[in-house]
Amino acid sequence: MSKNKDLLASVSDVSTESEFFSPMPDGYKKGKTRYCFVMGTVMSGLGKGIFSSCLASLMQDKGLKVAPIKLEGYLNIDSGTLNPFRHGEVFVLDDGMECDMDLGTYERMLNQDLSRANFVTSGQIFNSILQKERHGDYLGRDVQMIPHVTGEVKLRLRRLAAETNADIVFVEIGGTVGDLENAYFIEAMRELAYEEGPNSCCFVALTYILEPKTLGEQKSKAAQLGIRQLMQCGIQPDIITCRATNPVSEKARQKISIYSNVPLERVISLPDSASIYMIPAILRDKGLDFAVLKLLKIEDRINLRHERRAWAQWCDFTDKIGTANRRITIGITGKYTTVRDSYASIINAIEHAGVALASDVKIKWIETTVINDENAAENLKDVDGIIVPGGFGTRGAEGKIACIKYARENNLPYLGLCFGFQMAVIEFARNVCDLPKANSTEIEPDCPEPVIDILPEQKKIEGLGGNMRLGGKDIELKPQTLAWKLFGKTDSVRMRFRHRYEVDPRYIEVLEKAGLIFSGKAPNQPIMQILEFPSHPFFMGTQAHPCLTSRPLKPQPMFVGLIAAATQKHYPQEKLPDCIRAARKVCNRTD
Repeated sequence: MSKNKDLLASVSDVSTESEFFSPMPDGYKKGKTRYCFVMGTVMSGLGKGIFSSCLASLMQDKGLKVAPIKLEGYLNIDSGTLNPFRHGEVFVLDDGMECDMDLGTYERMLNQDLSRANFVTSGQIFNSILQKERHGDYLGRDVQMIPHVTGEVKLRLRRLAAETNADIVFVEIGGTVGDLENAYFIEAMRELAYEEGPNSCCFVALTYILEPKTLGEQKSKAAQLGIRQLMQCGIQPDIITCRATNPVSEKARQKISIYSNVPLERVISLPDSASIYMIPAILRDKGLDFAVLKLLKIEDRINLRHERRAWAQWCDFTDKIGTANRRITIGITGKYTTVRDSYASIINAIEHAGVALASDVKIKWIETTVINDENAAENLKDVDGIIVPGGFGTRGAEGKIACIKYARENNLPYLGLCFGFQMAVIEFARNVCDLPKANSTEIEPDCPEPVIDILPEQKKIEGLGGNMRLGGKDIELKPQTLAWKLFGKTDSVRMRFRHRYEVDPRYIEVLEKAGLIFSGKAPNQPIMQILEFPSHPFFMGTQAHPCLTSRPLKPQPMFVGLIAAATQKHYPQEKLPDCIRAARKVCNRTD
């Protein structure tokens, strides 16, 4: 056995003389990093990312260094081309990686800026392997699923561990056990646990407990069969989390415990929660954090003083959830409103700002494909502010423009994001600047007044892989503007982008002469990135997606401004701070 261990530790390249294949990245120290694998059974959509990020946050509170990674089975290189109806929102990282919405959950819960190293798809894995094969890296070996594909997966995990110097890498496997596309991910996890040795890995299985209304009782058989599939893959779960609408009964937990060889205290009930931000407290109360520490034998690494301080800050936030006396309604006017995950980051950013301002924010979903100038007032009559979110294509565009016109003319607080910024420019050009045929070339390629267009600079780079502006970009702020004040009177701010159409520079002077202010622009480029209308209580738009960088303890200033203005509109009798003072109070604080 020791001979095998020595061989595993020393093999870092391919050999035709050995069946072992476990490439090790530079700087990797075996035994330093532990791994926690989270996978699902029965069905998708159980909240693996939420569970994993909440558990990781508890470890981070204890002073441990954590690094999350999501493994997706689809063959796309990234998530950029996925339809929101099929896969929820596309989350954009600061380095420009377009990824799964779960990466947004990790960033919010851990208050970390992640990178492309934290997101892996089957397309990336196979692409890397085929490039290596063409380059001759496999030295005459026939390239196989085992050990080469699984070896590439292990390499990605170990590389992340080495680069982040993590105490624990949290690995979320997309889909469910039994899916053909993620079978090799699960096999790679089994191999990694074997190679790293005892107490190196912890396996968590999320499952679902059925509760048919016609029976009036919970049924665990589907969960048992799902766990059996996992065990047939050679993996013994250490922890089983039972998701359900209601608390899981002791009887159901006992059945699963017996069936899976998992102690009853590590078969936990995790029913639906009103807010995902309450889940860390639930896991902590069940002792799941210390159960993981014991399984991984790293109790000696924790910092209890750090934990007390971090947990107190978190509880200051969660204690405010659901306690607000003021209630307002924000309308989200989009075209993916039937799938709430399409706007996950916006929903979270609204919650962050609402909690900070002690306002309970209800969201009204407004489908813009059925809205026009005639019925906009009826659809918006009961909202205190609106958000026009991002999107691509022509469907619903005119409905968004109608909503923006109503908001501008009726002093309804407004925040436009990406496409919402562009539609605000079009609405202003048509109805204030006397350019009735103004439009975007995305919507009308041959429009006579293309106030929104692809800039020549972007057209030039199309041959290099696309003309999308992606990732974190710096924005120069114009002094004395609303944006400048919201962000704490700073000269620049960084936000994340995902778009290819811009304000055509030829129309900037016309728009500004009519009263529109471009308060943020790209450094040294004629690319307008923030707009505002100063004679309005709150009318802002940005080419960016500010919701992507909103965090529970650090709400995004533009969302704070919107919620503050909407609250003022709904409660004019109260002496509430204006949006600028509200943002300064809750956003511009030191850690």
